Amino acid sequence: MKIISFKVFQGRNIYSHKKCIRLNLDLEGYSEIPSKEINGFNENLIKMLPGLKNHRCGIDERGGFVKRLEEGTYIAHICEHIIIELHNYMGFSEICYGKARQISGDYYYVIFQYEYERAGIETAFIAVEIINSLIYRKKLNLANSFDRLKKMVTSEMLGVTTQNICMEAKKRGIPVLKISGNSMFQLGYGKNSKRIEAAIGSETSVIAVDIAQDKLLTKEILSTQFIPVAKGWKVMNLEDAINSAEEIQYPIVLKPQFGNQGKGVFANIKGKQELISTYNSIFDLYKDIIIEKYIDGRDYRVCMVYGEVAAVAERIPPYVLGDGISSIKELIEKLNSSSKRGEDHEKELTKIKIDKFLINYLERKSYTLESVLPKKKKLTLKDNGNLSTGGFAIDCTDLICDDNIEICKRAARAIDLDICGIDIICNDISKSMEVGGAVIEVNAAPGIRMHHKPYLGIKRNVAGKIVEALFKDIKENIPVISITGTNGKTTTTRLVSHILKLNGLKVGMTTTSGIYIGGKCILKGDTTGPKSALAVLTNKEVEAAVLETARGGIIRQGLAYDLADVGVITNITEDHLGIDEVETLEDLGKVKALVGEAVKDDGYVVINGDDRISISILNRFKSKLIVFSRNKENRVMKENIKKGGYGIYVDKDDLIIEKRDCCCNLINIKDIGITMRGILKYNIENAMAACGAAIGIGVDYSVIKRGLQTFYSNEVQNPGRFNIYDVNGITVILDYGHNIEGYKCVLEGVSKLKRNMLIGVVGVPGDRLDSDIIKIGKCASKKFDYIFIKEDEDKRGRKEKEVAKLLKDGILSTGFDEVNLEIVLNEKEAFERAVQFAKPGDIVITFFEKEEPIKEIIKNKVNGNGRKDKFLVKS
Repeated sequence: MKIISFKVFQGRNIYSHKKCIRLNLDLEGYSEIPSKEINGFNENLIKMLPGLKNHRCGIDERGGFVKRLEEGTYIAHICEHIIIELHNYMGFSEICYGKARQISGDYYYVIFQYEYERAGIETAFIAVEIINSLIYRKKLNLANSFDRLKKMVTSEMLGVTTQNICMEAKKRGIPVLKISGNSMFQLGYGKNSKRIEAAIGSETSVIAVDIAQDKLLTKEILSTQFIPVAKGWKVMNLEDAINSAEEIQYPIVLKPQFGNQGKGVFANIKGKQELISTYNSIFDLYKDIIIEKYIDGRDYRVCMVYGEVAAVAERIPPYVLGDGISSIKELIEKLNSSSKRGEDHEKELTKIKIDKFLINYLERKSYTLESVLPKKKKLTLKDNGNLSTGGFAIDCTDLICDDNIEICKRAARAIDLDICGIDIICNDISKSMEVGGAVIEVNAAPGIRMHHKPYLGIKRNVAGKIVEALFKDIKENIPVISITGTNGKTTTTRLVSHILKLNGLKVGMTTTSGIYIGGKCILKGDTTGPKSALAVLTNKEVEAAVLETARGGIIRQGLAYDLADVGVITNITEDHLGIDEVETLEDLGKVKALVGEAVKDDGYVVINGDDRISISILNRFKSKLIVFSRNKENRVMKENIKKGGYGIYVDKDDLIIEKRDCCCNLINIKDIGITMRGILKYNIENAMAACGAAIGIGVDYSVIKRGLQTFYSNEVQNPGRFNIYDVNGITVILDYGHNIEGYKCVLEGVSKLKRNMLIGVVGVPGDRLDSDIIKIGKCASKKFDYIFIKEDEDKRGRKEKEVAKLLKDGILSTGFDEVNLEIVLNEKEAFERAVQFAKPGDIVITFFEKEEPIKEIIKNKVNGNGRKDKFLVKS
């Protein structure tokens, strides 16, 4: 077995609504060989990974997977279970989703859920190593593999603070986007979003953070506000430190001016010699050193969130108890072996590191690592109780007195930190520190592990308080509307954006023509994938997101957002079949269905009641429905109305919105701008889809009506979609139609226009099926009087002239006279040739690949802009 490739999905995707990885495998001749026929495979596998005994594998009992092994199952399926078990072994017990499917022959794919990307990929490689070792009976050092995987997990793991804040946001329905690294995330979308980096929020002052990082400056600012602090200052050299210690009087503390997590802090230094040895030990590591008066007392951390006390904990330094037998090193190792201690922040306690700081600390106490402590002798191992250095915490939130609360509030205000951790030394937090005690530090980005997972006492949800404070003035998320389908999705997206703009919102929009923020294009091109959606969702100006969501992006990367307020599916017809394992319309329906599945429970899916495939996927949706139809008697729509949902339909040329017994005659279809006075029937459907999307987020009907009236098929509002130009008496129509339904819709609309000859410049993207290209040729032959065949610049895997030949075959198969057919492969040249050939009164339709070069030719051939906003309709 070998891995061919893999693909990582960071959000909802066509395989799962969980983030997952797709692994493409070559089984190298073992696709038809069950593991029970491979000598010793099953027995040795269970010995290597005994946790597999707990896997149910579709059977509602433990041991289901073992039964499958005994019955005879195949190695792709086994690979899936090994990957899940490796995740479980690493502590991710919630990882349980996976499936294996055959592509063809020995080629399979395995889908599996993951927690961390690099570690998830590594489990796949280890799983393949395990399987190959069992097949070829080669020894595998699984301990090394586990060690490698564990290190990878540790390096990727989110800090407790970040993890809890993100979790609390999700609990409140606030979407979470990863921005960078393992600690910066965006909570919410667009204008209503906030960013966090650990416990630093969007509103945290940079200057305040800088102040907090400078312990000396912090002390000076607190002192000016008469907040009790330890007497002390910066020392420039050893002599200065000795003189300062004599002035302050022992015991004293040495610590770095700029530091964190208690690193480099040496407390309770009682004499000159101890001071000299301590100073020399830290001088090489820290350039700036502070000396302070040592304050005897207990070490407390007060966590402040937006001026209020969120939690208080007493921090206890790590210590060992002697047994009269074990060395200090052995006692530490025993302490570190506790299941509650991890390498970093992965568990409630951190392992105690045996480093030079610890050795120096022991020396000051007249011990070494090999010293044996007398029985019941207690020896602290650090000067401070920071959790990151192995300390533990006891919750004291209910004990802090009002005086100390007020001092902490003043300290937070003095430094100007919205979220901070205030370190206090005093004998009893329930008594005012004014009588004895001091604020030692004020920390930006305080760790909250000690409050969420105290060693003793009540757990305090500091993360929840942070999220509530960040969003205190924000009542709801910005609306997100996702639009997919085969035809009409770009027009629908633009029309929805137009309506929302009239509703007073600054809209972020992604389309096949570019990304737009408030009507301004920030990037041209086909921007219908998840990266483009992220550009909108992370833009702080955006008050509503309208995202055209194309098939390719859904298949290759999944969705950029979590849940939309409205998902729109315009229709599902033949297009892109035979690509990305999408062979049938039913396959395509399952892909497009993801947009409807990823909608909030109280949101809406807008669906085309006249479209067979769209109707077939209705059972995949859990949210409410808005069904539109050109037929007021549509069965699916009427059933939805009966259930209390919305129906949108046409009755006697009027667009009607109905819900239960309430009907609204919204607008005559001839007054809908994009229908060109009712001529473009397919744009009636797009108008209904856009209407449904606007209803779904609560836009007033009057605004929807105005939006439908004032949006037109022109190059400004809807570029490339049935745009009409007058080129010296010749009517030129530009359209992006690129599949059979697109061609049919455009040609149906043209049939209503007065004309002499109808001339077509036709082409099809190369990634369509041969049969689909031939169908378009047949369709063109029935409507056009004269045809120019061109090819796209991007051949999409085809050879030159290959698409042109297929189109020609389709055109001529209907009896079309070859005299009226020309092949001009270059799109610009084909268009120019068509315009030269045409006479005033003729119509030239160009189904373009690239719009701008064609528009440039039009501009050069006419005076002014050449637009034809009014035209004659057949009587």
